[in-house]
Formats: sequence, structure tokens, C-alpha cells
Amino acid sequence: MIQNRWLIAVALLLASLGAASAQNAPAAVDAVSAEQAAHEKKQLAVDERHSLAPAMAEYRQTAEKVEYPSGEFKLPGFLYRPAGKGPFPAVIWNHGSEKAPTAHPELARFYTQHGYVFFAPIRHGHTPAPGDYVVDLQDASRRSETDPQTVKRRAVELHNQYNADVAAAVAWLKQQPFVDANRLVVTGVSYGGIQTLITAEKGLGVKAFIAFAPGAMSFANEQLQERMKTAAKNAKAPLLLLQAQNDYSTGPSEILAPLLKDKGNASHSTIYPAFGKTNQHGHGGFACWSLGIQQWGPEVLKFLDATLK
Repeated sequence: MIQNRWLIAVALLLASLGAASAQNAPAAVDAVSAEQAAHEKKQLAVDERHSLAPAMAEYRQTAEKVEYPSGEFKLPGFLYRPAGKGPFPAVIWNHGSEKAPTAHPELARFYTQHGYVFFAPIRHGHTPAPGDYVVDLQDASRRSETDPQTVKRRAVELHNQYNADVAAAVAWLKQQPFVDANRLVVTGVSYGGIQTLITAEKGLGVKAFIAFAPGAMSFANEQLQERMKTAAKNAKAPLLLLQAQNDYSTGPSEILAPLLKDKGNASHSTIYPAFGKTNQHGHGGFACWSLGIQQWGPEVLKFLDATLK
């Protein structure tokens, strides 16, 4: 009886966080991802820095280094393919604000094991891409401007400007013979989550959008909040918004969830239980680690099944 009461209490807690128990059941994963998740669990237990287990590190080496054109730039990216000839549905991953984005083999492994091409383009200014780094431009704006609202407006303008690279990545991927151009997905975390929302407003023929923690670290910028609300309202395809409870801020989910619900399609928002021990764990770790993927993977696959088919 005590055990039953405990299970009921857990179920009610998950419901209060907006995540159905079925969504929170760990995803079935292949051996490489399972090893990586176990590795991450041990690292969290002893507060070690995140790293790759041997099998995942080996899989990381299968990433193809490619280039795609965007305006005056030729930009780099990492490409992973599933087994077979295709054409396959494809996922475009938008990295965050970090200076040197990684190839994210954990995410790539998840998607390729489910039959998707995984493309992680690098926007200009991020190593090793040419151009100005967006964070440097934002810092320069803070130093040169005395009006806080001007600084906030400039930050939004930069997000709009850098979205040209995401549009270019979508256009490039559509042209690849192993990709089904009618089944594209755009996703990303943090700054990449903002980029995902802006891309959803444009549509670009993409069939589904998945934003992790968009603007969670810059939620104090009310102009950015309004930009994200406008993008969500105007999204041309179903949009899924995911966060962990211990993210830097759950404000993005709180303001966007009603807008997504009003769209009347598969669009919705879910806040999952806290992931790891820190805000950064609940932010990037939840979105990108194999241990986090075990939590949100079933919901994402269900969402994609509903939107792509």
C-alpha cells in the first residue's frame, strides 16, 4: 500500500510539471547511447565534467565535415547519416551561443538510429567559421550604448541577422540527394532555440520545429520575449518547446505554452523534472546528453511521427 501511494505521488508530481508519465519513461536506446548515458550518470554523481564514453567517442569520428554557403561565407558543419541510401528525413540542429560548437554525437546517434540524417551547421563567427562572433557584438553594444533598451533591441536584431545562416543550412540540406526535402525538422537549444523559433516563423518548408530552452539565459530581455512570442504565434508548422525544471529560467515555457496550445495542432510545451545538479545541467545537459535524451526522446519521436506523417 505504501509503495502504491508513493507511485501515485510521483505520477502527480510529473503531471504538475506538465510532463505525462509516458513521456518521462526512459527512451529505448542502442548500446552506444546506453553506455554514454551510464557514463554521464556516473559523472553527475561525482561532479565530473561531461565527456564521451569510448563507444560514443568512436561514433563521433563518423561525422562528415561539410561546408554550406550563406551570403558571403562558406560555413562549416557536421553531418551524420543513418545506414542505407535514403532519401531520409533530416534534422537540423542549431547550437547555442558557445564560441566553439561541438559535433553533438549523442544527439546524432539518437536521430540516426531512428532513421534521420543529422546536420549540425555552425553559424558565422563561431569557431571555425569566419565572421564576427555574435557574443562579441553583443558585448560591444553593451559597452558603447548607454540606453538599456537599445542594447536589448540590438540583441534581437542580431538574432534575426544570424538566422540567415539557419535558412541557408535548410536550403543546402534540401539539395542533398540522400535527404527527403519534404520531411525536414529544425531544432536547437538556448540561442539555437531562439533560432529555431525565428525559423519556424519563416517556415521554409520545414515540417516540425523543436526548441529547447529558447532564451532561458537571456529571459530578462523583454524585447526578446516579445520576439519569441511573435515567432511562436506565426510558426508555419507544429512547434514543440521543451525545458527541464532546473533550467536558468522556465519563463520561455510559461509565456509560450498558451500560444502553442492556441494553435490547435501538435504544438505544445513540456517542462520535465530537474535534470542533474545545476542550471547548466538543466539547460544544455538536458537537451544534448544521452541521459537527457532518454527523458525527452519518446515525446520527440511521438511529435515527429505525428507531424512528418
